[in-house]
Amino acid sequence: MNTQEIITKLQELASEKHKANVVKLGIPEENSIGVSTGDIRKLAKSIEKSNELARELWETGYHEAKLLAALLFDKKKTTMEEVKALMQDVISWDLCDHLCKNLIIRIKGYESLIPEWAESEMTYEKRAAFTLIASAAIHEKKLSEDVLDNYLQLIREHSADERDHVKKAVSWALREIGKRDFDYNEKALLLAHELKESGGKAQVWIGKDALKELENLVKVEGRSRLISSKSQMGKTSRS
Repeated sequence: MNTQEIITKLQELASEKHKANVVKLGIPEENSIGVSTGDIRKLAKSIEKSNELARELWETGYHEAKLLAALLFDKKKTTMEEVKALMQDVISWDLCDHLCKNLIIRIKGYESLIPEWAESEMTYEKRAAFTLIASAAIHEKKLSEDVLDNYLQLIREHSADERDHVKKAVSWALREIGKRDFDYNEKALLLAHELKESGGKAQVWIGKDALKELENLVKVEGRSRLISSKSQMGKTSRS
């Protein structure tokens, strides 16, 4: 399929309900088609990866076309410069997270973007730094203690940012590090309590938000990461 055929297909999959949801995210109505992420993923499986096609879809300006493009970029052929250019166009948290989790974290050397973007004044570049930390904490089994400790330090240093879409990502990153094992659960708990007890408004919020999950984690046989004691699997492990 070419770009126009794909846009036509997306329009066929659209619904007013999904379009309303997209507009609520802050996407201009003229850039919204109204297709669920699930349908976009299904469509992506029927299209061969192509950076040229992905760039064309991205440049249409449609939100859903950008979500699809993130799934069609070839990670081996995508450069850091291209990734930085894509992030400049991001104006919603869902596209930010989708781009980070489905493309950026799969590109060799993505780690260099984390400290760079953590210092950014742009909302979604800064959110991306902590989305990448959260994703790495979940999927990268061999992260060293030095790397994880550096990530915790970045969380501490940037926890005062009061923008909703930033502080929520900072909390997410802290919680995912705390789920790696009991050692990092303890480190994450200490930081969360520090933020809650001696921080500013955003830091108190992050500390409280993280503690809701960090204080209720258990180890389950067969799972490498800690899980919530309130989940069905967590309840079973305690019985």
